[in-house]
Amino acid sequence: MTNHGPVTVLPNDEYNQALVNNVHPPTWVNPEPSGRYNIVVIGAGTAGLVTAAVSAALGAKVALIEKHLMGGDCLNVGCVPSKGVIRASRAWSDVRRADEFGVHVPPGVKYDFAAAMARMRKLRARISHTDSAHRYTKLGVDVFIGEGRFTGPDTIEVTSWAGDRTLRFKKAAICTGARAAAAPTPGLKEAGYLTNETVFTLTDLPARVGVIGAGPIGCELAQAFARFGSRVYLVEAMHGIMPKEDRDGAEIVLKSMLRDGIQLLCCGKELKISKAEGGKRMTVDSHGQHYDIMVDEVLVGVGRAPNVEGLGLDTVGVTYDTKTGVKVNDRLQTTNPSIFAAGDVCFPFQFTHAADAMAQIVIQNALFPHPFGLGYASTNSLIMPWATFTEPEVAHVGMYEADAKAKGLEVDTFTFKLDEVDRAILDGEDNGFARVHVKKGTDQILGATIVAYHAGDMINEFSVLMKAGLGLSAITNTIHPYPTQAEVVKKVANAWRKTTLTEGKKRLLSKLFAWMR
Repeated sequence: MTNHGPVTVLPNDEYNQALVNNVHPPTWVNPEPSGRYNIVVIGAGTAGLVTAAVSAALGAKVALIEKHLMGGDCLNVGCVPSKGVIRASRAWSDVRRADEFGVHVPPGVKYDFAAAMARMRKLRARISHTDSAHRYTKLGVDVFIGEGRFTGPDTIEVTSWAGDRTLRFKKAAICTGARAAAAPTPGLKEAGYLTNETVFTLTDLPARVGVIGAGPIGCELAQAFARFGSRVYLVEAMHGIMPKEDRDGAEIVLKSMLRDGIQLLCCGKELKISKAEGGKRMTVDSHGQHYDIMVDEVLVGVGRAPNVEGLGLDTVGVTYDTKTGVKVNDRLQTTNPSIFAAGDVCFPFQFTHAADAMAQIVIQNALFPHPFGLGYASTNSLIMPWATFTEPEVAHVGMYEADAKAKGLEVDTFTFKLDEVDRAILDGEDNGFARVHVKKGTDQILGATIVAYHAGDMINEFSVLMKAGLGLSAITNTIHPYPTQAEVVKKVANAWRKTTLTEGKKRLLSKLFAWMR
């Protein structure tokens, strides 16, 4: 077994030392197991943390095992650091466009990439207290730092540098997440590359960056580095960017990225990477043209692999696949009825909020099984929104129009553009729209997309209505404050309402008003 002793997060400055002291304390002493646990959780990312904290709050006896950094990807190499970096890059972009608002920035203004990255590390360390080993101990969770592995029908062995522990469980939850997986690009491994797990260690801005993959991670970081001042080449195998998103929305984001100086090489073929003097050589064919480009860093924004190795899953009859992860049913129960899974290790929606929602399902099904009268919780009832934090942002919930039609549903689609929303115009952020798909002839919301500077915040109104089984009429009958960019949600709902006034109704109303005169 790996000897999981103290860890170092680079750069090894005061902020990352504070981070480690919270999420992998170098002097941590694992507790002595005491009897059988109601639930043992392997993995302290979002799914594992929520499962452990809520279970303990309900009075269950809980153990939580983490072999690396508590907080998982979200805190350490995902949502938290990326949004810190994105915010800094937006500030740099705002300075450059300050003339639009009457702010005249003198030539020679200083930009400090190292300071921007230090800010991110400082804020990440501050946030890390929430996920810390000490806090979870205070919540009533037995925290074990080390590697967990199933060794028997109801036992998990924790191996650590300080000695081994054997934990007994009634139920267990696998919440080990996923990791970045390198694309099968010739020469990539030999040349060296960055992923989301290593890019946030940078302290010097690379002058030239090649980004592989124009999905959410690739687009967010490509735009951020371009705004910092890097020359960015974005390579995508398919056409355009964000191939899974609304095409009109993706096109708006693409135009914004092109204005930021990003060069898109889509429909990319024959991509090869090699070491070269002064950097790395990237060759690719795009739309019939061959490109031979020198870059300083290559960032891979595609590919994820579930963390299923070394868990002893075969020992306890848990079926899994190294590409798709642990096999679960809609109750998040594995092929072993006593063992559940949640998060990126088992679910296609690899979002922090998805992991949180799945943890709630695991808690109900593992601790309060059906005979106790609560009924089963199921992933089938999840309404899953998501957002890509480019500028503008793209947020979505539910089905796209093509998805609905593929299921045999007739659809009405309504769109309202931000350039007709007063606040968006005044903010200089009028490049986007709200789009909603409803079941034809009704106000039943099937799905919605928002493209706006704050789309991730604005999509929630649609999500709540869909979860509550309410339609667009609930929006049209709700007063929205003016002026806000979120007013676009009511305006798109009003576009639907106008269609409910049929010609027959108009004639009837005309006769009524004539009689009232």
